[in-house]
Amino acid sequence: MANDREVLREIWEGRLPVCFQLNSEEVYSLQAPDAYYLMVPRLSYFPLVTDKVRKQFVRYIHPDKQEAEMWLDFNGQALKWHYPIGVLFDMYAADSQLPWNITVHFDKFPEEELLHCPCREAVESHFMSCVKEADVLKHRSQVVSSMQKKDHNQLWLGLQNDKFDQFWAVNRKLMEASGEEVFKYIPFRCYRGDGPFIQHLVRPVTEEGQRKTLQHLIQEVFPNETNLQIMTHGIEPPWETPLQWMSEHLSYPDNFLHLCIQTS
Repeated sequence: MANDREVLREIWEGRLPVCFQLNSEEVYSLQAPDAYYLMVPRLSYFPLVTDKVRKQFVRYIHPDKQEAEMWLDFNGQALKWHYPIGVLFDMYAADSQLPWNITVHFDKFPEEELLHCPCREAVESHFMSCVKEADVLKHRSQVVSSMQKKDHNQLWLGLQNDKFDQFWAVNRKLMEASGEEVFKYIPFRCYRGDGPFIQHLVRPVTEEGQRKTLQHLIQEVFPNETNLQIMTHGIEPPWETPLQWMSEHLSYPDNFLHLCIQTS
């Protein structure tokens, strides 16, 4: 397990260099601001890491817009704040050169494409609802329901403040396969194009008790399709990777596997 813990830490420490630029049409000052560069955690969410970006650009826009909600796009694609940053990159920018060039907006919020994010509490609420949903799938909700409020807080603060040990001290309880050695179902979401993500009920073992692999999952979710590429955390896991191991080690902090699907 020592080596496997290293996998957890490697995943946690994944970073992406991002170049944020204010939408040129929204520049109100005489001089356009410089781009703002950040190394952002793949596992986090944009509202948790962009306070400095807002401060950098808000003084260059029209005073009437300075209290407006900030939103981001990449190549005209509005970026959903409730998807982890690494998922957004793997969906839209995996073939792009780094740094990832993202445009910052304070005007013309795309109501049809994005949820509003009024505050960090909205991110926390979304994150905890995902953790609870994952636990329903894995343990019939038995672990989350036995956790105390301080455990929930520690989980959230560990993610928000990028504290690996603080987060995993609680998250390991959610990743234990109690008694049965495997989860009831594997929490996962598949992303393909701009449509909504895909979720199915997939067990980690066959009816004969054999451990399922990533290939089994893809065949169940996308039957009769071949030449698919699966990416998570910027890598393509081998098809023979056991699902149970993937769920325990390659899930995002929300306890879901996030798999980006492309046709090769």
